[in-house]
Amino acid sequence: MLPENFYENLEKGGIILKRSQSFSFCKEGLMIDGATQPLETDIVILATGYRGDQKLKNMFKSPIFKNQIFGTEASTAPLYRHVIHPRIPQLAVVGYAESLSNLCTFEIRCQCLAQFLSGKFELPKIREMEKDVMKWEKYSKLYSGKYFRGSCNACVHVWYNDQLCKDMERKTRRKKGVLAEWFLPYFPSDYAGLTHN
Repeated sequence: MLPENFYENLEKGGIILKRSQSFSFCKEGLMIDGATQPLETDIVILATGYRGDQKLKNMFKSPIFKNQIFGTEASTAPLYRHVIHPRIPQLAVVGYAESLSNLCTFEIRCQCLAQFLSGKFELPKIREMEKDVMKWEKYSKLYSGKYFRGSCNACVHVWYNDQLCKDMERKTRRKKGVLAEWFLPYFPSDYAGLTHN
């Protein structure tokens, strides 16, 4: 259920929702199939639905990027922190990798991405990001067996969120007190206020 005037309010805020079977990027922003003028955009959010990996792969004309976006059948999606591809500039993917609490993890990823885009921190060098991706792949293959291709960080959910907190230069210990840190589970509420100073 969406509130009344939901789409009108989005457009007033500069957010435009468009449905299209195909699109392409251009210097001005985005060219949607059937449109005569490009849509001037700074950020494009692609909601793919099912088979998102194929849709993301097919949005590139460059065969190099097409081959790099999700690696090979024998590897996981090479996304640093499950968000940024080290070798494809200006591309971030939020929602490909799953976790125990998807909404919370997606929100933390978006907060981390927003912090990065606003210049609050820098990414490591490409080689370092690729080393991190390989560690995740090794972990996925060890614990997920033949299902490693569907990226997931459920078994190390808190550790993964700690990595995002470190990137944003936030405390990784989110509980109040040592006993709470040791014995209480982490909930989405523990990550409230990550973007505040």
